[in-house]
Amino acid sequence: MRKNFGSQTWLYPMPVLIIGTYDESALPNVMNAAWGGIYDTGKIAVCIDPAHKTAQNMLKTGSFTVSIGDAANLVACDYVGIVSGNNEPDKVAKAGFTPVKSEFVNAPYFAELPMVLECKLLSFDEKTGSTTGEIININADESILDENGKISLAKFTPICYDPVSHNYIAMGTAVGKAFSDGKQLIKQ
Repeated sequence: MRKNFGSQTWLYPMPVLIIGTYDESALPNVMNAAWGGIYDTGKIAVCIDPAHKTAQNMLKTGSFTVSIGDAANLVACDYVGIVSGNNEPDKVAKAGFTPVKSEFVNAPYFAELPMVLECKLLSFDEKTGSTTGEIININADESILDENGKISLAKFTPICYDPVSHNYIAMGTAVGKAFSDGKQLIKQ
């Protein structure tokens, strides 16, 4: 037996995306955007309410960063999702984040978050908040790289948002090998 829930905004996993922007005075801002993901090669989509300071900043600078929330910074990642930059000018500092100017786009990323996508704004729908960006660069702190220079989930614990129970879930356990395990069902 199955249960129907109707139209909901539920998808698993839902990454915790931490968006960084500068305002017109080059003051860094940060927010948690639970809705987003890769939608095409080299592109990301996020949903950001047009009333958010982040949305206005992106429109002014044409740039933003997307850091991946992690278990080590869960409290700060949640904080930047519940406090508005429109009301709290010291939001970045109160979260304990250290802004670092991206070398590729006009936006900050945050030293404490070990992986970031540096993006150029492609489009923003002022009615829906649907935002798309071109990924110009991805950078990762060496602390989360394996011996081959690749990002390692054994060293980096990204978090996901559970929209049904409103929990954060840590990721990290590999359960199979993509584009490989299914080959056992291919007839030879």
